[in-house]
Amino acid sequence: MADELFKALADRTRRTILDELTEKSGQTLFEICARLSMKHQLGISRQAVSQHLAVLEAAGLVETRREGRYKFHDLNTAPLRQIAERWLVPDTSGPKENTP
Repeated sequence: MADELFKALADRTRRTILDELTEKSGQTLFEICARLSMKHQLGISRQAVSQHLAVLEAAGLVETRREGRYKFHDLNTAPLRQIAERWLVPDTSGPKENTP
């Protein structure tokens, strides 16, 4: 799982897609493409965005749901927390005292 997560985060466009989903989760492919084009001046095709979303979904960072004919993309930050917790070292030094 970690390999897929790092692969997904390695690409700047995928990180930009995650930024957009952070601002507004539950977007359709059309909405994501429009935001990438208008806010970030990224002129990539819908197919390319769809492929980036597939990589993010394989890494567990994006979840999809269907409502009628629409497919919505939601951000899932749980894999990021798992990676962060993997290398966090607990602080065992206790409370620090102020000594003059």
